[in-house]
Amino acid sequence: MAKPKVKEEFLKNHEEFTNFVNKLPQNGPNVYFLFSGSKKENGRSWCIYCQMAEPVVKAFLDELKRNVVFAYVDVGDRDYWKDKACPFRTDSRTKLLVIPTIIKWKGVQRLEGSQCTKRDLLQMLFEEDD
Repeated sequence: MAKPKVKEEFLKNHEEFTNFVNKLPQNGPNVYFLFSGSKKENGRSWCIYCQMAEPVVKAFLDELKRNVVFAYVDVGDRDYWKDKACPFRTDSRTKLLVIPTIIKWKGVQRLEGSQCTKRDLLQMLFEEDD
């Protein structure tokens, strides 16, 4: 029996996010999305809070023993994200107000901003539904 693992995906924009979501199987593993600012040339997000959350989230995922899909979603550069018409802000499926945001797909659970840097909150978000 294969041991449980996290399958990571990297989505570069809203169109890739939409295509990915439209292809999700009905009965697949739980899916989580981390919405974060795009990376600069140095490989770090322009968003300081996203920079702070990334190592905490990565370390947590490395230890997670569950079959889940975890998708990193790039919301674009600062100007694109700050635009009130940004599709990540207006999309009824995401309703983003801040980044970073982690959402459990098809659930109401989400972590926003500095919550994404708190390991105990990540643990609660990823707990299996009973």
